[in-house]
Amino acid sequence: MNYIGSKYRLLPFIEKSISEFVGGALYDLVFCDLFAGTGAVGRYFKTKCKSFIANDLEYYSYVLNRNYVGNYTELDAEKWLDELSNLQGVEGFIYQNYCKEGHGERNYFKDSNGKKIDAIRQQIEKWKSSGEISDDLYFFLLATLLESADKVANTASVYGAYLKHIKKTANKELAILPATYNHTVSAHSVYQSDANELIKEINGDILYLDPPYNARQYGSNYHMLNTIAQYNTFEPKGVTGLPDYNRSAYCSKVSVKQSFEELIAKAQFKYVFLSYNNEGLMSHDEILEILSRYGKVELRTQEYQRFKADKTENRNHTASETLEYLFCLEKS
Repeated sequence: MNYIGSKYRLLPFIEKSISEFVGGALYDLVFCDLFAGTGAVGRYFKTKCKSFIANDLEYYSYVLNRNYVGNYTELDAEKWLDELSNLQGVEGFIYQNYCKEGHGERNYFKDSNGKKIDAIRQQIEKWKSSGEISDDLYFFLLATLLESADKVANTASVYGAYLKHIKKTANKELAILPATYNHTVSAHSVYQSDANELIKEINGDILYLDPPYNARQYGSNYHMLNTIAQYNTFEPKGVTGLPDYNRSAYCSKVSVKQSFEELIAKAQFKYVFLSYNNEGLMSHDEILEILSRYGKVELRTQEYQRFKADKTENRNHTASETLEYLFCLEKS
């Protein structure tokens, strides 16, 4: 899934830096990702540590992490996936509000895909309500739908706006591709909480932080994923059909430093790692000043190609060089 700030391409750098700083392997340590997004870090590290804690305020993120991190034993899902693949589309909430022929006249999905998303989402909920599927299978199927729908979305990677004409990938028929996950011996924990509140209740060895860097709110940029995952009835607002959405203190220049320091102060973890970049609301010096009050700090950097959707109608992706910071703190 294309995702703002995804650490997928930086995972080897993150693992090497963490292992060197803590002085060894992670297999006996509890690892927490407090701003988990689509779960790239959790998927990678859940097999490398004793147990993993994932958290994010957004519900779509909770669904993805509840599957990719929370599910750890094998599920027999083939029958359910086949049934979902063979469903006929219905004119439900997504079609009515986010497709061209619906009354909203929005263009997030071509009509047939919007109807198929509605049919699948409704069927998953019916199975859950009747007790035919477990919680584990429920979130596996929901994550599968989110990933599959994202592949045919008529957007430029984020859902802040839709494209005027259906692009090539969005013109394909929605295909249900299973959201497979890694099996592990031990269980893991997944939360949907405000990071500054959850930090008071959890503890472990490694705390990894990848908060929003700038003013872009994830609740608005990925509102369609929340809408599919929650599937509540509401009145979409404006041209883009926004629901009410969460606003993070980490996306505000006014509140970000105070929120960050409160988080570090309350963290009950020996090691804290912060991913940030040179385009963030907090400066390099501001972050070092805060972290240095709580222990020994090291800084590691990595240059990488970050992709941006350009503003032309076909939304070709262009690369820009970004410097990624990984601040490493051993709390005293």
